[in-house]
Amino acid sequence: MMKRIHVTFLAALLIATFAPECLAQYTTDWVANTFGTNATRVGNVARSMWVAPEGVIYTASMWDENEGRVAIYQNGQSTGSIGGHGDFQGGAITGNATSIFAALAFTTTYGSGTVGRYNRTSQSRDLLISVSATTTEQRADVITGLATSGSLLYASDFPGNRVRVYTTDGTWRQDINVSGPGVLAVDSAGNIWVAQKSAGTILEFNPAGAPLNTIQMSATSRPSALYFDAATGYLMIGDEGPDMNIKIYNISSTPFLVSTFGIQGGYLDTTAGIKGQVGDKRFTRVAGVGKDTAGNLYVLNNPWGGSWDLGRDGGTDIHSYNSSGTLQWKLQSLNFEGSAAPDSGTDGAYFYGGTNIYTGTAGGTFVANTVDPIDYPSDPRININDRSRDEHFGQLASVGGNRILVASGQNPDTFYFFHFNAANGYIAIPDATIPGTAFNTTAPVRDGFCLDSKGDVWAGLDKTNAIWHYPLTGFDGNGKPTWGAGIATPIPSTITPLSRIIYLPDSDTMILAQGLSGSSGWTSIGTRVEVYHGWLAGNTTAPNPVINLTSANPKSITAAGNYLFVGYVHTVPNIDAFNLNTGSLDTTLTNSSPSTVYVGNDVDSMYGLRSYRRSTGEYVVTKDNYNGTSIIIYRWTP
Repeated sequence: MMKRIHVTFLAALLIATFAPECLAQYTTDWVANTFGTNATRVGNVARSMWVAPEGVIYTASMWDENEGRVAIYQNGQSTGSIGGHGDFQGGAITGNATSIFAALAFTTTYGSGTVGRYNRTSQSRDLLISVSATTTEQRADVITGLATSGSLLYASDFPGNRVRVYTTDGTWRQDINVSGPGVLAVDSAGNIWVAQKSAGTILEFNPAGAPLNTIQMSATSRPSALYFDAATGYLMIGDEGPDMNIKIYNISSTPFLVSTFGIQGGYLDTTAGIKGQVGDKRFTRVAGVGKDTAGNLYVLNNPWGGSWDLGRDGGTDIHSYNSSGTLQWKLQSLNFEGSAAPDSGTDGAYFYGGTNIYTGTAGGTFVANTVDPIDYPSDPRININDRSRDEHFGQLASVGGNRILVASGQNPDTFYFFHFNAANGYIAIPDATIPGTAFNTTAPVRDGFCLDSKGDVWAGLDKTNAIWHYPLTGFDGNGKPTWGAGIATPIPSTITPLSRIIYLPDSDTMILAQGLSGSSGWTSIGTRVEVYHGWLAGNTTAPNPVINLTSANPKSITAAGNYLFVGYVHTVPNIDAFNLNTGSLDTTLTNSSPSTVYVGNDVDSMYGLRSYRRSTGEYVVTKDNYNGTSIIIYRWTP
């Protein structure tokens, strides 16, 4: 009996000793957010900022699915939020000792053009102030600037071409006529400074509304943030034009430029870094500037890239500097609804999203913003009238030292192609679209899309009943790719309607996933996935294996090496790994234990998963995490 107990104890001890090692075949990691838990994460796409004297930071966003759109930070940490998910427009926020004032999002109750007042202690709304006569705008900002001074509140009514002055209790006092007013500041004398962003000017008015001085910046300057520094008497102007820095003006009499803060050219500078590279003072677009009474400076920049709903811009990037200008900390939330592809050119160390590049672990490092709005103002990633909702989903091919980036939206039927070269560094240069002239088609891509690792393009063009293969023919001297004419192969009847295409050139393997019937079925996946070994060798009719998906609501697939990875929507965040030779489910990636990484609810996007097999045999799988505004990274060795 004692011997049996001893053997049982020894077996239990061995299980306890070795089980964690056996089970820990994968790790769960993340990039694109400073923090990896839901409670501490940095909020989504802050578009404006107000800093209280004691150093509490309030930012406003148009979209954050897991908390209120006014986020609160202090000392490099998230401390909560105000309001609900749908409350705020995001374009303007200010405050005083007791209250926060923020532009509200359009609702059917009061429309657009309304400011809400929130008690800073109770965090509840206690006043609505109707500012603009434009009450039907659902996409653009109507209120483009807010500021307080003493008992007064100032609001820029952009379509009304006026700055409206109220008491902080909502009583109207006066209007100041200004064409296209933007961000606001009020100096210690009560004079009002109003930016006209597109004109590159800042106008000064006395408290009665009479015009005083005008600061005329360069024709290309775009004043996007104003802050009056009471300690110095200077006016700080964030410029999202080509300078991408903060300009500091003495306004004691006739305004004149005193100094600047930030590297000239910001992230587009090529003298102190690589074009596109972000850094401590390599700003993108400066969206907010503020200081506290200790002299700490806070700068909100937004990486470029966005869409018509304003909630899917490049992200939140807050920098804190001490009174000497030395960086103290950063708070970053750089991805909302988007994915990032592991770069084979770095053996999976770098990740390319539709607009940003990341590397590292445990939040990672924000390497670069790949959008250049100065040289490429028509880039579809910043065209809010583009047909796609946003282009934050990245697919990447590294071919002979050249990289091809394809960016797309959440549920796309249009895909955008970009290339890179040495002269432009990390900037992705717009090339072509499919559908488009480069691929000689106007048909939307409704039956699957794949940029394979050799740079070839595979597209299921709508209503053609064919898989179109566009072979990469090469690159020109500037790194721009070209493709040959499309080669059509009939879609196997056993997999119609087709919804996904993945081709693995190293093993000549084609993976096809069936969609659902109906007009929207092409955005979803059914239960059948067919694997064809030797597709280009001629096997286009005999799949082996056929994988039957049994979990509910498959949404996104990706493949690398010997595995197909499947993610699901409206159910679980699990990623199932199926063996491409046997069709068996070999593992499920959920969350490695122990782990405190928040992996989100599901995969709510067609191309929200990307994968790569490293030279070590390790699989790197990335997952869109719109809930935690991050990108989840699984590293798995079978």
